[in-house]
Order: sequence, then C-alpha cells, then structure tokens
Amino acid sequence: MNSEDKGALASEAGRVKTWWRQYLTKLRGRASTGPSTVALGEILWSWVGAFLGIGALSLLNGNLLTPADNLLLIGSFGASAVLVYGAPRSPLAQPRNLVGGHLLSATVGVLCYLLLSPWPWLAAPLAVATAIALMHLTRTLHPPGGATALIAVAGSDQVHALGLKFVLMPVGVGVLVLLVVALLVNNLSPQRQYPEHWY
Repeated sequence: MNSEDKGALASEAGRVKTWWRQYLTKLRGRASTGPSTVALGEILWSWVGAFLGIGALSLLNGNLLTPADNLLLIGSFGASAVLVYGAPRSPLAQPRNLVGGHLLSATVGVLCYLLLSPWPWLAAPLAVATAIALMHLTRTLHPPGGATALIAVAGSDQVHALGLKFVLMPVGVGVLVLLVVALLVNNLSPQRQYPEHWY
C-alpha cells in the first residue's frame, strides 16, 4: 500500500470516527434541563377533557354497539386524548391533524390489510410508514394516526370484517366526538384556546 492509499484510508477512518462521535453526541439530547412543570389548573383541565372525551366514546360504545364490540374504544383514541386535552396548543393536536391524520391513516391501514393480509409482517410496517408519509404530505401529522393504521392491519377479525367502513366507524365517529369535546372543554378555561387554527 503506497502512501497515498494510506493517507486516503486514514482520512476515511477519520471521517467515520467523526460521524460516530457526532451521532453518539446527539443521543445526549440538547436541553440541559428536563421537561417543564405543568400548573395544577392545566392538569385539571386535561383530566376533565380526557375524562369527558373518552367517557363520551364509552357511552356511545355501550349504547350503539354491543359491549363486546368496543369498537369506539380503539387505543389510538387514548393517545389522541393526550394531545387534544393535554397539549391543545400542539400543532399535532389541531383539528386538521386530529381528523385528517386518523382518517387518512385508517384508510391506508385498511387498504394495506386488504391487499397484503396474507403477509401481515409486510402489511403492518407498510401501513404505518405510508400513513406517516401521507400525513406529512398533507400536513395532517397526528402521531396516534400511526396506531390507527396499525390497528386496521393487526386488529381483530371484527375490525377486519368492517373493511373500509372502519374509516367511518369507529374512526370517523370517534374523532368527531373527541373534537367536539375538545372544542367545548378546552375553551372553558381562561388560559386555553382550542383550536389554534382550523386549517
């Protein structure tokens, strides 16, 4: 190996070492302090909103469906409750994101299941990844939407039997209930305003 090759190899090794150092430094995080504390009043309003939002879904679930169905109580709605009641100012909690993110993700999840049900190992990651990409493209990013896409693929036979109806019920009905409760409850507090924007 001549000196030029040795120099190129040393230079490449230096670049790799620098990349790894920068990568590992990122894992430490940026902030020197932890998360800020939340006022007790804010915690109370978050609790009231989540209780009423999920409670409304529970009541509708018990009256519209047989108790065994539990279709209106999909897990991703719990995550949406954290955003729309616990962090109502977040860009990810706004109505466009809540409604659009869930509906788009539910559609993607159902289509991935219908097309790829023999290969769930492929349908599940494709549904979540595609839902994220489409939410980005449509400016409707809502993290619980990823869970909605996954539920459409990995859900029960009852969920699968709904096909594209899953997008309307439970997802469409559920997000509208969460949105109405968020509009009513979040605006009762003098410190809160919801939404920050509609579109």
